[in-house]
Amino acid sequence: MMGKVLLAVIMIGMCAPATAASGMAKSSPFTFAEEPGRFAVGLRVADLRDTSRAFGKAHSRPLQTLVWYPALTNTSPPMTVGDYVRLTVSEPELHTKWMSRVGESLDGRLRAIRNASPAQGRYPVVIYAPSDSSVSWENADICEYLASHGYIVIASPSMGADTLDMTDDLPGIEAQARDISFLIDYAKTLSDSDMSAIAVAAFSWGGLADLFAAARDERIDALVALDGSMRYFPGLVKRADYVHPEKMHIPLLAFTRGEITLEIIASQLSAPENIGPSVLNAWTHGDLLTVEMFAMAHQQFSSMLERRPTHYVDDEIPGYTWEEGSAGYVWVARYTLYFLDAYLKHDVSSLARLKAAPATNGVPRHVMNASFRPANSPDVVP
Repeated sequence: MMGKVLLAVIMIGMCAPATAASGMAKSSPFTFAEEPGRFAVGLRVADLRDTSRAFGKAHSRPLQTLVWYPALTNTSPPMTVGDYVRLTVSEPELHTKWMSRVGESLDGRLRAIRNASPAQGRYPVVIYAPSDSSVSWENADICEYLASHGYIVIASPSMGADTLDMTDDLPGIEAQARDISFLIDYAKTLSDSDMSAIAVAAFSWGGLADLFAAARDERIDALVALDGSMRYFPGLVKRADYVHPEKMHIPLLAFTRGEITLEIIASQLSAPENIGPSVLNAWTHGDLLTVEMFAMAHQQFSSMLERRPTHYVDDEIPGYTWEEGSAGYVWVARYTLYFLDAYLKHDVSSLARLKAAPATNGVPRHVMNASFRPANSPDVVP
């Protein structure tokens, strides 16, 4: 099974469409039931172009950009899953894929209201970097959740340097890293953004891009990795001679699949891109919170992938039901909020939550384990 688990990590993001073949199981409908913050949520869609970079034969790089933001209360209907899927209508193949993957959930309502009036104030900025070749809204639930708690969240699709699909190599990672910095530049144009507090959050392959971006962009104050590929592809990190985790001084929140240890990674993944020093072990000059989610499969760190009607039986974690993995998503959202509140809003009580045992924060024993390592501590991450 572990080979299948790690293959899912390598494939990243979009998983194979559900079929009637053996090895598939029905998934319970997914609903993100966490209570929102005090703000309503608005959503703007901006078709941006980075004129400093060509894209294939085009003279500029197109980036359909989503901005979730704190908004005034509005009685208009919120976005549905189908509304998010329709944002891909200009790319027929991608649109068809997502229609098939979340077709049974298209009417599911989320929280954001398109073009709602923004709430007055200035808010910290979170750039979201999606997984391999994935859409900007693959984690719309967390993006909306953060906006409801007073954050501006900005995301664009995962694309290669010259292709709509990501390329699993350094040029692809660096292209997405440059997209992150481009979106930070864009955030400066927003009247409600607080540019003194910026974080990057990422899922899977996007976790490499957020690390690469932080290595070059000093505006980034904190990183969040949702089972980020920095853990599984240290060889690619090593190959980029400007990325030095041991020199990073910013805090990192790293969610991982609890049963995959460094020893298992080493035994199952032996390609050059998988071999290198552990990024988490090297992260000694910035605070590090490692959260092991015991029941969650890799794809369950994406709320839109959670909405697929079926899943591979081999992706289930031994000793846990698929539904227990789905329930863990709420704790991923909560701990992401604690982390951002602690480091971007300097909230003392949130920092205390990060340092406390999960049970102190009301987490059931079988859900997760969390380990806080302050900067300059030499302890090794499993």
